[in-house]
Amino acid sequence: MTATAAKKSTRAWLIGLLREEWFLCISLITIAVFTLDKALFDDLPDPFAFALIFGWLFLAVLGSCLSAVRHADGLAEILGEPYGTLILTLSVTAIEVLSISAVMLHGENNPALVRDTLFSVVMVILGGMAGLSLLVGGWRHREQAYNLQGANSYLGVIIPLCVMCLVLPSFTVTTPGPTLSGPQQIFVTLMCAGLYVAFLSLQTGRHRGYFTMGGRDQQQHAGHAQHSLTRHALLLVAYMLPIAFLAEEMANPIDYLIETLHMPDMLGGMVIAIIVATPESIGAMRAAIADRLQMAVNIFLGSVLSTIGLTVPVMLVISHVTGHVVFLGLSGASEVLLLLTLAVSVVTFASGRTNILQGAVHVVLFAAFVMLMFQA
Repeated sequence: MTATAAKKSTRAWLIGLLREEWFLCISLITIAVFTLDKALFDDLPDPFAFALIFGWLFLAVLGSCLSAVRHADGLAEILGEPYGTLILTLSVTAIEVLSISAVMLHGENNPALVRDTLFSVVMVILGGMAGLSLLVGGWRHREQAYNLQGANSYLGVIIPLCVMCLVLPSFTVTTPGPTLSGPQQIFVTLMCAGLYVAFLSLQTGRHRGYFTMGGRDQQQHAGHAQHSLTRHALLLVAYMLPIAFLAEEMANPIDYLIETLHMPDMLGGMVIAIIVATPESIGAMRAAIADRLQMAVNIFLGSVLSTIGLTVPVMLVISHVTGHVVFLGLSGASEVLLLLTLAVSVVTFASGRTNILQGAVHVVLFAAFVMLMFQA
């Protein structure tokens, strides 16, 4: 190949990359604008300016998440199941940790942010995401099958993690409020990390077959070149890096909604939950429509497991290092709704097959969550 041909090939590759990854430029431009002009947030009292700023930041964060998950999907296709959905859920959990950390460390301490975000993620995923996936899949295919052993393995870890992290702190008496003492935090951190590592060893080791449905889910894409793997990995990191900054900037309009307009405190956690759950929701819906419910189950149950099992230990460590108090325990209607959702999930994933009715029930639970956020 001559030097001229090589230059043309390189130029064509760069143009193709820019066409495919144009949203990375949008993210970087957004970072530059909000870094150079902090006075933009002085216009938040103006409804038009507020809508513009919040919409811009929300779409920038959401677009970065979608792009990051797109490359996580690319890695998933190359590596196959169950590693594919594992990479996807771990990527989204990393995005969640970055977003919570950025918002939590922004301005005044919001001790309930971690709890509200975790609860919102559980309800968005087990209510909205799971419900819509089962609803659409049941409508299109009447009944859909999944590996019962895999679903039971997920729920067998999710339930104790949710109860220990989001319910038990409201009943402990060592510390005031829905918090944990130092030894209790150490125990919860080790428990979450230990159970998650044990689950990973089961999922990727001797019981890997629990999380597949035979040949249908073993669609390895060996034709991908090694450079495709490297490209997806690098671009995944490139899209995730701006998310922390964008999430911190988005905390300004969210704080304005909560503190000035007196919206529910859980709204901040709900916004983060929607951002981090949307990419996975799209993946789960596509899998259900394609009659690959096992992949959808791996996505939404794996998301809840990684959210609780990884986010809680990381946020407890961050709170200890930064001195920010973290509330974990739910109370009142939220606690009842969480326990009801876990109980319904056990019933839903107890037979190996799902239909439209189970999807409708989960959607109703999500609707109840939204209603109770404003009318507890």
